Amino acid sequence: MDTMARPNSWRTSVSSAIGLMIATTLALVGCSEISYRPSAIGQTGEVVVVMDSALWNGQPGDVLREELGRYIMTLPNPEPMFSITHEPLESQAVVDRVTARKNVVFAAALSDTSTESRFVRAAFSPDAQATIEDGQSAFVERQDVWRRNQQVVYLAAPDKGDLTELIRDSGSEMRSSFNLAERQRLQRDMFDKGRQFDLEDSLLAGHDFAIQVQHDYLIAIDTTNFVYLRRILSDTWRSIFVYYEDYADPMALTPEWIYQKRDSLGQLYLLGNAGGFVQIDRRRPLEAENVDFLDRYGFEVRGLWHLVGPDSEGEIVSYGAGGPFLTYAFYDEETGRNYLIDGMVFAPGFDKREFLRQLEVIAHTFKSRTELEPPQIAAAE
Repeated sequence: MDTMARPNSWRTSVSSAIGLMIATTLALVGCSEISYRPSAIGQTGEVVVVMDSALWNGQPGDVLREELGRYIMTLPNPEPMFSITHEPLESQAVVDRVTARKNVVFAAALSDTSTESRFVRAAFSPDAQATIEDGQSAFVERQDVWRRNQQVVYLAAPDKGDLTELIRDSGSEMRSSFNLAERQRLQRDMFDKGRQFDLEDSLLAGHDFAIQVQHDYLIAIDTTNFVYLRRILSDTWRSIFVYYEDYADPMALTPEWIYQKRDSLGQLYLLGNAGGFVQIDRRRPLEAENVDFLDRYGFEVRGLWHLVGPDSEGEIVSYGAGGPFLTYAFYDEETGRNYLIDGMVFAPGFDKREFLRQLEVIAHTFKSRTELEPPQIAAAE
């Protein structure tokens, strides 16, 4: 969790304290009742923002749309990271609708007298309210407040200027929070129709790792240190491959190494039905970020791929087909391996954001043999 630049704002420790002070007005139920509540509803990737209309149409709203609606530039046609819907609390019907949604942001300046400000104020204990009014700002995440599988974020600040600054400083955390919630929901939904446990077992037996595999994925290639799985539908396809190197050097993991390795694997294994091979499309932006991937040192790379091949004169040219890709490169200390897990989407005429998020989900199901089969502890003599 990043530390906000403003010294009088709450971050890690105080946010946790505020979380414990959330008032009973949130209608939280006991643990024994949680399983009986309905699941939250809403479109995948949608975030509902509850904010006074004057703030929504002013700088706080502009910054919130900028942070949550940030465009993903590594898609063929840029799409916002989340689709944002504004809901002012104009009636009890709106309250009922909002509290049923999957992803909700409540943002308010406590100096206001708006309905939204009073609603947010009621979410905090009197002591927490007094601390905010005294000049602090609060970013609080809560799960399953009114429904199961629900992610709620509260942003509370003394005034409009403080709220704007809080939103900007909390943008990265909000995006991570909602993206993790989306992945967790997607993982449940994606595997409802069944997982291919036999296929997962074969990956473990042959390669000492496993990823969860949906019911309609097929293995296209399975060789020494490379496995390529595809899900082919009538008008789209998705694929994921896993490549690894034994006795690896984690310092070899750099963006340029990832680009070079991905292109070489594409030329060797990722071939078009009518010729050509997959290559990174360097005509468009590439994004590489150093990340903690499942508690492992690594990188996340996003960009576009395209199908290329020789023309009549032997020059390598684009064949036109392409789409977005997502690569995780990481070092697994237990096995001494460098891994690439790569997902590709081909879906002409469709938005690609959620297809790519599905591949993100699959990548995050990765487990090594040591995780799936922990060593047995010898019985004491």
